[in-house]
Amino acid sequence: MTSIPVGNPRRILLIKPSAIGDVVHALPVLSLLRRRHPDAEISWLVTPACAGLLEHHPLLDHVIFFERQRLGQGYRSPGALRELRRFTRSLREREFDLVIDLQGLFRSGWLSWKTGAKLRVGLASAREGAPLFYTHRVQAGERERHAIEKYLDAAEALGLGRGPVEFVFNTTDVHRHAVREKLASLGEKPIAALFPGANWLTKRWPVKHFATLAEKFRAAGFATVVAGAGGDSQLAEGIRPDLNLCGRTTLPETTALLERSALVVANDTGPMHIAAALGRPLVTLFGPTSEIRTGPYARPLTVLRAEMPCAPCLSRRCSHVSCMKWLDPAEVFIAARNAL
Repeated sequence: MTSIPVGNPRRILLIKPSAIGDVVHALPVLSLLRRRHPDAEISWLVTPACAGLLEHHPLLDHVIFFERQRLGQGYRSPGALRELRRFTRSLREREFDLVIDLQGLFRSGWLSWKTGAKLRVGLASAREGAPLFYTHRVQAGERERHAIEKYLDAAEALGLGRGPVEFVFNTTDVHRHAVREKLASLGEKPIAALFPGANWLTKRWPVKHFATLAEKFRAAGFATVVAGAGGDSQLAEGIRPDLNLCGRTTLPETTALLERSALVVANDTGPMHIAAALGRPLVTLFGPTSEIRTGPYARPLTVLRAEMPCAPCLSRRCSHVSCMKWLDPAEVFIAARNAL
């Protein structure tokens, strides 16, 4: 692999705005950057929805909020355009020496260019013309590889090496104490954490299946906790857990909850990637997406899917969603018991 002459950059910017699982995937690059450049000032550009994973992070100096929805209206709103110009001007004023774009889309590539950094690095396979904005493009090999492996290709090209692969989170004892308070009503029972939400409707295991699984966990002596975004509360009502924490935990508190959980069952969503990174006993329910590309990193045995000729289709729409409906709760319970 061709090495990029980085030298000793004073100011480094990581661009990985979203989503939660994608931000988790980029954490090993942050760890390698800090290990190789301990005195550098490292910033991360992220959307507010994902910033909870990075605020007050021990390896970061600055978190730069990118209001994607508002600033993305610059092409049709004069006010948003003025704000976007102010934002890009503020990026340039930070005088970054090195910018690493791990999002790999037109907008992130364009933002890397607007920083004015002399070194702008991204994957050659980035989409929407993003590589046009880079000074250096990293060849990431074949398409069917995990996203983290591709990010490690970029790290290796930057002279950071490929390991150790470390996921450092910003969870503190304050967050852990807050979670203990929320779980106090459950007593000393082991916790089975369930995450029924997902941005794609096609990635959601049916609520009735989660409800059946919750009953099996209770019969086995577990306390069931459903967690996720506030919008998942309606899903939790259908599951009837012992405790509904949807919308009641910050991202660092969600990480603390996962640390305390004896077992995690989740769709292909952000908290699943946090659980995988923490090494928790895990069952991940896959349907339309590819576990090879974006599954729980280095933990293929935690994946459960119904074998379908059309899966993975990578589609947000489906008329039948059989790949998720045909995952039997009894089969998931057996997989969960084996995970323990």
